Amino acid sequence: MFKLLIFDWDGTIMDSSARIVSSMQTAAKGLELSVPSSSAIENIIGLSLAEANKILIPGISAEDSQRLTDSYSEQYRSLDNTATPLYQEVRETLTSLQAKGYLLAVATGKSRQGVKRVLEQTKLSALFSLYRGADETKSKPDPLMLAEILQQTKVNVAQAIMIGDTSYDLEMAQNIEMASIAVSYGMHSVELLKSFNPVAVVDEFKQIESWLDSQMESESE
Repeated sequence: MFKLLIFDWDGTIMDSSARIVSSMQTAAKGLELSVPSSSAIENIIGLSLAEANKILIPGISAEDSQRLTDSYSEQYRSLDNTATPLYQEVRETLTSLQAKGYLLAVATGKSRQGVKRVLEQTKLSALFSLYRGADETKSKPDPLMLAEILQQTKVNVAQAIMIGDTSYDLEMAQNIEMASIAVSYGMHSVELLKSFNPVAVVDEFKQIESWLDSQMESESE
């Protein structure tokens, strides 16, 4: 039986891809760096900014990477007055899952401060027991952030499940032998997600709860 549900943020809980793309392209242009395409940026959502920069601009220097990270963060924050929507029924589903006794956590490529800010903006802070950002641990798909969450919650890996929309999320779970659920509405294709053997692929966020309920029922029979 699962006790701990660990969620990715961008592309899983929040529909933030357009904002991320706009912020990265504006930052790169302002620094007179090569401006990545929208699809290239969407494909790296979930990684730490340091790792993403290396993929988006091959050969980028450490200095330019830091400048790009700082400028991107500034651009993203400047759009804070623009509402970034949660996916449909996220709030209701998370509230219901917490009420059923699940521990909820976030494992994301955002910075810790960035996670804190969006949790406060969306008024979801009270639903999550803890969160880990990419600037305080290793970037996905390294499983360190999952190991740290397990350690903090004192939950066995067999009782935890990772939920995300990218191969980085599922590979991270696979690297620590944790079960995973893929959501099909995010950044990466279902074909790619299935190659990491998730226990389920859902088309809507609310189906996560339905799948967990079905597991509880089968275990009680």
